Amino acid sequence: MFGIIGGTGLYKLDGVSNVKSEAVKTPFGEPSSEITMGEINGTRVAFLPRHGSGHQILPSEINFRANIWALKSVGVHRIISVSAVGSLRENVKPGDLASPSQYFDWTKGKRANTFFGHGIVAHISSAEPTCPVLQSVLKNQAMKQDIQIHQNLTYACVEGPRLGTRAESVFLQRSGCDLVGMTNVPEAFLAREAQICYATLAVVTDYDCWLDDPSQHASVDKVIELYHSNIGRVKTLLSSVISADVSDDQCSCRNALKYAVMTNEESLTSDQKQMLAFLRE
Repeated sequence: MFGIIGGTGLYKLDGVSNVKSEAVKTPFGEPSSEITMGEINGTRVAFLPRHGSGHQILPSEINFRANIWALKSVGVHRIISVSAVGSLRENVKPGDLASPSQYFDWTKGKRANTFFGHGIVAHISSAEPTCPVLQSVLKNQAMKQDIQIHQNLTYACVEGPRLGTRAESVFLQRSGCDLVGMTNVPEAFLAREAQICYATLAVVTDYDCWLDDPSQHASVDKVIELYHSNIGRVKTLLSSVISADVSDDQCSCRNALKYAVMTNEESLTSDQKQMLAFLRE
């Protein structure tokens, strides 16, 4: 099943048949919203708005663990994360679509960022944090739809909720980052811990604030305007990606925990064993 995590401006999916909603309970509390499930072109899909159905949750208030756990609970094995981002590169223009392959964690330690701890030690590999199969599908389907999409970029995740300073923008740019947003970390890494394939589909809404021209600096009104004007292309591409033939055994994401757990599993409690078994499903 495909899971779609909706970001700013995307609070529901169009063209879904056989729709039902489910409130999913998790060991980590409540997810951002009920999960809406149905079918698009015969493929099962689950949708979750990460900021809540009315955009009432700040980036650092998002219960990322509950969101990923809830999506896995309903059968999701692949996630496309839809996000608004600022660009740190002049050739990646407002209005463009992008799918980064790397994430740079510039959050401040406020976010619960792992399913492990409290008696279980595990270290996933995050050298290649996005699913190469999903990246390839995004590229191929974008080409078929005549939609340009930038790839092989690095997404810097900042804490928010404020927009960044010019000094921060320049620092991230000079550090090798190409995009900046507030929500894909720890989301991407928790998906990997849950052995779920993950990729970002980002809408570039602004140039953040590294340019000398103040009129190009990010503001909420510009972000919303650019996002809404491009959401049609996002939905078109999502529908195409969801309908593509993707096999679960084409990548290593589904075996991310194979060598990651360091704790002797014989010493785990029954609840810990159940949690680990669930993440390995």
